[in-house]
Amino acid sequence: MALELRHLRYLIAVAEHANFTRAAEDLRISQPTLSQQIKQLERTVGAQLLDRTGRTVRLTDAGETYVHYAHRALRDLAAAERAVLDVADLSRGHLRLALTPTFTAYLIGPLTAEFHTRHPGITLDVRELTQDRIEAGLLADDLDLGIAFHRPHLPGITATALFTETLSLVTGTDRPTAGTAGTSGMPGTSGAPGTPGTPVPLPVRALADRQLALLSGDFATRGHIDAYFAGHRVQPRIAVEANSIQALTEIVQRTDLATVLPDAITHDHPHLSPVPLEPALPARTVALLRRENAYRSAATQAFTQLTHDHIRDRGYAPPTAQRAQVDRGE
Repeated sequence: MALELRHLRYLIAVAEHANFTRAAEDLRISQPTLSQQIKQLERTVGAQLLDRTGRTVRLTDAGETYVHYAHRALRDLAAAERAVLDVADLSRGHLRLALTPTFTAYLIGPLTAEFHTRHPGITLDVRELTQDRIEAGLLADDLDLGIAFHRPHLPGITATALFTETLSLVTGTDRPTAGTAGTSGMPGTSGAPGTPGTPVPLPVRALADRQLALLSGDFATRGHIDAYFAGHRVQPRIAVEANSIQALTEIVQRTDLATVLPDAITHDHPHLSPVPLEPALPARTVALLRRENAYRSAATQAFTQLTHDHIRDRGYAPPTAQRAQVDRGE
């Protein structure tokens, strides 16, 4: 029997579901047909690929090895198909992009708008994912690019440092502007003379026992904030947790609660005021991620260049030399 691509997909589906019935439902074929096709595959390769003796179906050692190469074959075939369809003049194409949630609030909107204006024939698939899922998606060839933070990455991931993200305490502009020169709405502000409205660093100890609204724990930014407070032995009271940047900014505008957000979010927001903390929250390096040696379509290259142009035009702080990683060919 000649091996066909469907056999690889069938085997992978059974391995993922550990069950013939659920795999058949997912593939939209009958369970007997699926079983027959897998047996044909096993006869062709000359080895048993699945252990059917337990309560669940699992891969044999030979099956584990075969599925590893099956995944690679299907991924390379998909890349080949995209390469054939790729058009160098960007009149059409497809780009799969993922980013961690905070970038939804200030980066993806301008990038998408400009990219669509320049290349209206390119379809852009944008997903909001955790960084772990972004890196896994890149390695599985489910994504072309990711925007996340510089950190130890999974093997096979190439990171290009983009800019340094800084964070501050944030209040609503219609609320007491604690932390600005000549005000004392929040404990610990100096009220020292200065230009009206000029932010004066607020000692982090002034936040002890204060009520804050913060991002929920599923945001990497929340872990960054919690580590900062813990490092300075400050325990603010968390009055509100939100899993949406938009919800958080709406809450802060309408209450006396403060929050902590990247400065880029508040930079152009008419109803939010940043208040620098002393010592400052640790900065983070934002990075563009891709799979090492992945096929780089014309759309991928165009979006990469657009991202660098946007960051330069916006004047975002460059990444520190120690953290920046040079991606050859960018």
